[in-house]
This record gives sequence, structure tokens and C-alpha cells, in this order.
Amino acid sequence: MLGRPDPTPKAFDAVKRFLRFYGPASVGDFADWAGLAKPHASRLWEQVGNELGEVAGSPRGKGWIAREDTEALDSPPDAKGIRLLPPGDPYLQRPNRPLLAPDAQLRTRLFRPVASPGAVLKDGSLTGLWRVKAKRRKAEITVERLQRVARSDLEEEAQRVADLRGASDAVIVLD
Repeated sequence: MLGRPDPTPKAFDAVKRFLRFYGPASVGDFADWAGLAKPHASRLWEQVGNELGEVAGSPRGKGWIAREDTEALDSPPDAKGIRLLPPGDPYLQRPNRPLLAPDAQLRTRLFRPVASPGAVLKDGSLTGLWRVKAKRRKAEITVERLQRVARSDLEEEAQRVADLRGASDAVIVLD
């Protein structure tokens, strides 16, 4: 058959896809994310190396992104508002953790092997940890504040969590 593209993505495409979501990042970050030995990850990385740009000044040191993403990285839009991210949210995956929570002790509380809390983001910054439990027909959302955040700021997001869980209302408890 002529003209049919190969429907199977190439292994090195994983590097570009990874960097699209988690860049700037390193070969080690990619190896960890993909569950690969570092030499294998390095070989895949080298296959797309000419499409990557090195970025300095990251809290984790040097990193790389796809060259086509450099403009977006230079002037990203400001994050606004409150978000309650659940523990499995892609934003909370391993490559982003040191950027989100630079303090190692805080990371151990936020990223536990079992029963991790969610993250409260205010204007893109980590401002608290949250957990939810059912209390009759209500969702009780307990927020441990790491920075100042008002109950009224949390109400709309808390109600979204309650709706998702099939609860009639959200109750916010601030620690």
C-alpha cells in the first residue's frame, strides 16, 4: 500500500511528548518518568537532540525543552485563581514536584506512597494541602494552609469536588 503513514509512534517521540508536558527537564527526568534505564533514555534523547533547546535558570538546574516551545516558556500566561488538584493530577507528577514544592520535607508530606493529599494552588503557587471525606451527603474538605487562603476563595472549587463525588454540598474545614 502506498501513502499510508505508520500508525505506530516511534519511541523517540516519547521524549518530545514528555517535554511538551514536563519541560524543561533532563534525560534523568525522562528516564524516571518512562521507567527506562538511563542509557536507553539517553539514546532516545539523542535521536531528537537537534530539536531541543537548553534552558538555564530552572530551580532544578539546566533542562531542555522543544525549541518550538521556547517562546511560550519565555512569556507564559499568569496563573490565576484557586484550584484543588487531586493527588493523581498530571501537574503533580514526579518531574514537577521540586518546582511545586522546593522544600524536601513538604514534598514528603504532599507526595506519599499511599493516601497523598491534594494540592491547593492559588495563582499557580502551592498554598495548601487538602483531603476530602464523606460526611452523610456532604463532602468535608479539610485544607491545611501553607500560605494565606480565605475560605471564600475555596468555596467554588470545593463545590466542584463535592459535585464530582455526588455530594449535595461542600463543607470546608481550615487547619
